[in-house]
Amino acid sequence: MKNTFWITTIVFALSLYGCKQEQYKDETADNAINRKAVVTRHNVHISEVDTLASLTVGNGAFAFTTDVTGLQSFPEYYQRGIPLGTLSEWGWNAKPNDQGYSFEETLKDYDQNGRKVSYATQVKSPQHAKEAVEFFRSNPHRVHLGNLGFELTKKDGTPVKPEDLSDMDQTLDLWTGLLTSSFVVEGIPVQVKTASAPDSDAIAVQVNSALIASGQLKIHLRFAAPTAAWTDYGTQWENPKHYKSSIAAQDDTSALIERQLDSLNYKVALNWEGTATVSEKKAHYFLVEPTGDQIALTCTFADSEPKGKNATETIFKNSATAWESYWSNGGIVDFSGSTNPRANELERRVVLSQYLTKAQTAGKMPPQETGLTYNSWYGKPHLEMHWWHGVHYALWGRPQYLKNTLNWYESAFDNAKALAERQGFKGARWQKMTDPYGDEGPSSVGAFLVWQQPHFITFAELLYRADSSKATLNKYKERVFATADFMASFPDYDKENDRYVLGPPVIPAQERFEKTETFNPTYELAYWNWALKTASRWKERVGESVPEQWTEVLEKLSDLPVQEDYYLATESATDSYTNPEFLTDHPSVFGAYGMLPETSLLNKATMRNTFDKVWEVWTWEDTWGWDFPMTAMTAARLGMPEKAVDALFMDVQTNTYLKNGHNYQEERLTLYMPGNGGLLTAVAMMCAGWDGSETKNPGFPKDGSWDVKWEGLEPFF
Repeated sequence: MKNTFWITTIVFALSLYGCKQEQYKDETADNAINRKAVVTRHNVHISEVDTLASLTVGNGAFAFTTDVTGLQSFPEYYQRGIPLGTLSEWGWNAKPNDQGYSFEETLKDYDQNGRKVSYATQVKSPQHAKEAVEFFRSNPHRVHLGNLGFELTKKDGTPVKPEDLSDMDQTLDLWTGLLTSSFVVEGIPVQVKTASAPDSDAIAVQVNSALIASGQLKIHLRFAAPTAAWTDYGTQWENPKHYKSSIAAQDDTSALIERQLDSLNYKVALNWEGTATVSEKKAHYFLVEPTGDQIALTCTFADSEPKGKNATETIFKNSATAWESYWSNGGIVDFSGSTNPRANELERRVVLSQYLTKAQTAGKMPPQETGLTYNSWYGKPHLEMHWWHGVHYALWGRPQYLKNTLNWYESAFDNAKALAERQGFKGARWQKMTDPYGDEGPSSVGAFLVWQQPHFITFAELLYRADSSKATLNKYKERVFATADFMASFPDYDKENDRYVLGPPVIPAQERFEKTETFNPTYELAYWNWALKTASRWKERVGESVPEQWTEVLEKLSDLPVQEDYYLATESATDSYTNPEFLTDHPSVFGAYGMLPETSLLNKATMRNTFDKVWEVWTWEDTWGWDFPMTAMTAARLGMPEKAVDALFMDVQTNTYLKNGHNYQEERLTLYMPGNGGLLTAVAMMCAGWDGSETKNPGFPKDGSWDVKWEGLEPFF
């Protein structure tokens, strides 16, 4: 009887955690995945000069992107592809406010239910206010810290151009983070090894070539001036007169260069093994001239005095150790048993996305949309995108990388509370476009977005699932509750219909609607419902009563807007599926049952009808990289695995994944990290499922062509 009791109990427990049961089965010794084989079969190989195939080494808070030479030798040639950036989390510069711009000049009052609410928007007049908007949008701006590349010359003394290279062979070993490059100049081979330190902002490079002894190969360190523009390719070589770059110290094996901008001063330490000299070729341009046929060099960027001297072999070794640890822990998915022709490409995208997100978005603050490769939107983070940058880490068994970024919200908390107070709301209103200090960037769109607001509750809940301790509750509860306080105070009460309404003014995640006319966007309503319920559970977990206002808003929050048998994008857009303008951008209605679980507001049959309608009529050519994973997530929840896979492989430019794994969007946005994060989130759900899902690999068709094995994944909400 005792044995029967325990067997029954165990079976029952396992039935409650079907996904966990499958995960445990996959992780047994007999079924363990050969992780190294999965990863290394997607090592990136480059054999030509391809400006969209730049390769990055980095540690999540610092990254260094190279061309085919293994350094940054041809930045102008690559600038319209994947630019050759050296970016960090700390490298921010701000121009002086000589014109005395006031942030108040960016504010404009909008009517919200009979009262005036100020928003930092892009006012067009008067001229001084317009300039103030641009000043606060562009300052501070992220800085390219330095261009480290080869200065190559031919026998006749003329510079080597990309077309002069031959026999190019470059490999990024994903398992070790080591980049090896070889090429030939006029019959003379050059071999290069490059890696990033895992625990400092340092690059190690080892070069072997007879071109060193002939004086035809040197290494330059050049400093471009920040453009303070929407984008920055790191190629503006004309520096203002007040910028300074100078050799502060040097000896036989090292040199220290100091760089002074407007508000940013930093140092670059060069250390080498063997014989070399450093000289200033011209302003902001330094040359390392080695002798012999080999040089091993480290280049360390720091906002304070660099500590110690990095050794090349130490960085190579530490890089390998850190990357092996990364790949050996957390999630892995093996598609090799599949016969479906899409399987290998999906595995490639997944592996490269894991590499790129770790190298570029695993630091201590929310990333920018172009990671640490080059600036977009002045290098600033967008908090609504942090969902796509961060959620996948928790689902792939690496919640520490999400956790690392939440400390930033603590530092930005006072600014978020001040924003809510200025607008007459309670709690904290999280900014959309922001900076390292949590300041708000004026925007005619961003200031009116609200879908970033519940994200902090999502992040905190994911971390609580990973560590359901009092310590987790105590660490995040203040910001969870302040987030919910704003959410409960933001909706307007519609007395006539006895309901709470979101907006106007509001702009949904689908940024196609006039802010002063828009109200009750579907995804945002569902997100409000889920987040307030989750915050209420946090109150109960810590033994506090749920505020009456939260409960009232939850009980009387508007229903999701329906027309015929479809959910509208917003209640105010009754022409959601007939107006061509409203069939572009993000189909964010899918977020209501893709990014979110089934809420009390949702009718699954209506969402199924909506999915079919959107799939049929949407202008998919006018979408963004994370729209396809979001669509796949919704399809998976609706029990349509074929459509989930089809969504991930939709033949649209913004769903392109380059040789290096980057999600290409368009000429001005050649990489897009939310697409990579979205792909990882979708695949995790398609494998491990979500709360209540009982099918193994619920997002993949059961037609016999998909044999998907995985370890270390966690189910989503």
